[in-house]
This record gives sequence, structure tokens and C-alpha cells, in this order.
Amino acid sequence: MSIAAIADALTKLLGPMGPMIALGALAALMVLAALPALLKKREDPIDKLRAAIRAQGAGKGGAAPGGAGPQRLRYGGGNDKLEKFADFLEPKNKEEMSESRKWLQKAGYRGANAVRTFHAIQFALAIAFLGLGLAYVAFHNATNEIPLDSTVTVVAILMPAVLGYYAPKYWVNKRVTARTAEIANGFPDALDMLLVCVEAGLSLDQGIIRVSKELVSSYPALAEEFETVSHEIKAGMDKPSVLRAFAERSGVPDVASFVTVMIQSQQFGTSIAEALRLYAADMRDKRIMRAEEAANKIPVKMTLGTMMFTVPPLLIILVGPSIHDMMVNFQSMSQL
Repeated sequence: MSIAAIADALTKLLGPMGPMIALGALAALMVLAALPALLKKREDPIDKLRAAIRAQGAGKGGAAPGGAGPQRLRYGGGNDKLEKFADFLEPKNKEEMSESRKWLQKAGYRGANAVRTFHAIQFALAIAFLGLGLAYVAFHNATNEIPLDSTVTVVAILMPAVLGYYAPKYWVNKRVTARTAEIANGFPDALDMLLVCVEAGLSLDQGIIRVSKELVSSYPALAEEFETVSHEIKAGMDKPSVLRAFAERSGVPDVASFVTVMIQSQQFGTSIAEALRLYAADMRDKRIMRAEEAANKIPVKMTLGTMMFTVPPLLIILVGPSIHDMMVNFQSMSQL
């Protein structure tokens, strides 16, 4: 079969842009086939040296009883299948990587490979939706006598790919908004519970652990944040650093202000219970003000809805018959 015959067949099947679409699909397949070889992560020489040292130690008697090999002090969660594509899926800049991790942590995704997984999902959805667009264009041109226009063809192919690429980002932004709102709404209750625990004789660390257990059912995101704080304090991290990291992960200004108050109370030796009492009262007042603000917005929103969906039908009902009579009278006068 000659090239002209193939081009004619592609034109009949996919429309005027059939040969270009076929070449684009072939190029995409070739790129996908070459990606594993191009992105194959080379083994670090330091890792090779460490492996040789471990093997040498195992040969000198470092094996565990029973011949099961050297005893492992840490157990990983399995090999990450996306590790070979790390150079392609992760930002090269350290600042961009840090910002991406903070953004995903605000949404609740705290895995070590969260950034890599997010970009992998973006890339996979873009390729999948691009394939769906190609399939739709091919099916439409095969089942209809009039093929799609070239502009419509390009839009039908590229638009699903763009939507698939930005869909994970939209989902993460929604998660960030929902978690931030949940933490802001539940923070006054958490401060009240923490104040009760401190006044009952518990330390601040034990009070945080108690609050994290009590808030699991009502505010799971906030309970997760407090649990993370308690684990980091147990691990021996500096308390001011732990509290500042808590403020950065939450993204709530009230939490940042609370962290500042706690750090200053610890530095100047003031009563933590008194600081919690004053700050908890302030947080309750702020929550009431937010509720009142949301309630005051309701009449404006209802007015806009009423104007958009009630007034036009009412005008049609009231003015429509008069306009119809005027048009009939005008037509009768023009005929005379």
C-alpha cells in the first residue's frame, strides 16, 4: 500500500486532519516508549558503596541466626514504582519542591512521595483524556458522513487532555479549602478542651494527646494535626519548631496566632492556662462573628436569586399579553 493510499484512508477515517492526527499519535507512542529508557535513574555510587559495605559485613558474620541475612533495623514500605521517574515527576528547584510539599500537606497528603505521585497522576490523566479525545474524533468521523472541522478536531483532542491535567490540582485545592475551614471551625472547641486538660493538672503535651483523641469523630483533620504535633514532641523535636510547623501545615491565621502565644508564654514563663483562657474566648468570639457574617450575606444572595429567577418570568406574565396585543394591532393596521 502506497503512502498516498494510507493518507486517503486516514482522511476518510479521521477527516482532513487525519494524517496529522496519526503522526501525532505515533509520535506520542514513541515518546511514551522511550520515556522508561530516558528516565531510568542511575544508581548512585554512594549507594553502591553502602551496598558493598553491607555485603562485606554480612560475609564477616553479620547474618542473623538461621541464615536469614543481616537483621534489618528499619523496614520500608516497599519499593516505589515511580522512583525511576523521579527526575521527570519532581521539581528540580528545592524551593518549588518545598512549596509543593507544603501545599499537599495542607490538603492532607503527607507521604514522602506525595509530590511525585501527584505529578504522575496529572501526567497519566492528561494522556488518558488525550486518548479519549482521539477515540471520540475517530468514532465521530467513522460514523458520520461529514467529518469534524480541523479546529473542532484539535479542540476535541486537546481540551480533554487539559482538563485531565488540571483536574488533580482542582481536587487538591478543594481539599485544602475544606480542611482549612474544618480546622478554623473546630479550633475554638479544641482550645476549650485543651484549657480543661491543663487546668485539670495535665501538661501541655499530654493535653494535646488527649484533645487529639477526643476530636477524631467531630473534627478529624484537626485531630490529625494535633496527633502529628504529639508524635513530633515525643520524637524529641523542639517544641517551638513543632508548633511553627503545625501553623504552616494548617494554613489558618488563628492557629498561627495561637502558636505565637504559646511560644511567648513558654519563653517568658507566664501561665499557659491563663493564655489559653483568653485566647479561647477570643476564638469563640471570632467564630460567632464568622457565623453572623455568613448569615448577613444570605439576604443579598437571596435578592440576587430572586431578581434573576423571579422577576423575568413575572414580567413575561404581566407585560407579555400587552406586547402581543400591540403587535397584533400593528399588523392589522399595516394590512389596512
